[in-house]
Amino acid sequence: ALLLIRADGPVPTSTVTPQNSRSLLEDGSGRMFPPQGSAGLRVVVHHGSANSVNGVQTYAGPNDFKAGFPVLKEARNMGDFERVYTWGLGMAGPNCYRAYTLTGPDRLVIDIQSP
Repeated sequence: ALLLIRADGPVPTSTVTPQNSRSLLEDGSGRMFPPQGSAGLRVVVHHGSANSVNGVQTYAGPNDFKAGFPVLKEARNMGDFERVYTWGLGMAGPNCYRAYTLTGPDRLVIDIQSP
């Protein structure tokens, strides 16, 4: 399974972290969100946002995808505050993954291994 986050220009610094529990913490509200599946990944894009610096919306898509794929079950926007953009991924189980960037167009790729 692949998840892509596209950037306008070089991809900002990001972190992808497996979560010890199935619930993920939403930024700002502190609410716990249980994504579909039995495991999760937290994706944080530093110095990124769904809005440009001048307030123009750069991402107008859904904030909660019920993917229903064999490995990736759900992707949800967990926060977009002070140029920290966070997504939570719900997966069928704890899987190996790798995160890397590509250009043409610039994007963050999270490649989750299928069983």
